[in-house]
Amino acid sequence: MQDFGAVFHNQVLLISLAACFLAQGIKAIVEIFRNGKINLRSLVSTGGMPSAHSALVGALATGVGLQKGWGSNEFAIACLFAVIVMYDAAGVRQAAGKQARILNQLIDELFQEDQSLTEERLKELLGHTPVQVFAGLALGIAIAFFAVPAQ
Repeated sequence: MQDFGAVFHNQVLLISLAACFLAQGIKAIVEIFRNGKINLRSLVSTGGMPSAHSALVGALATGVGLQKGWGSNEFAIACLFAVIVMYDAAGVRQAAGKQARILNQLIDELFQEDQSLTEERLKELLGHTPVQVFAGLALGIAIAFFAVPAQ
């Protein structure tokens, strides 16, 4: 427990988190250009351009590769973890968002006649398109190459 303070000096961890937060900030800027207004909710929402999950795991894997070596077991673990997270972002969560959109349409059509529905609408933007995942990955890799010193 006495080494817990070392967490705050772990460059790979800090750069990975910075990549995630930067991607979320970029989402807010994209929203401003798209809708002409500030949407603070985009700072904490899932989905959108670029993928913050992909930026985080891209920076993580790249940082581990730079510090531990591209042939290390640590890089292999981080790389496979990144692939799983990005697959989930573009695959499973994207499919869940499509299902939510269809369910919301069914509810709208079913309750057109002033009948009240007390259930909250499902969130439709859960996942990412492959382009959003790739943009997040590229952002994370670039940040790690820029900020993490190679060993």
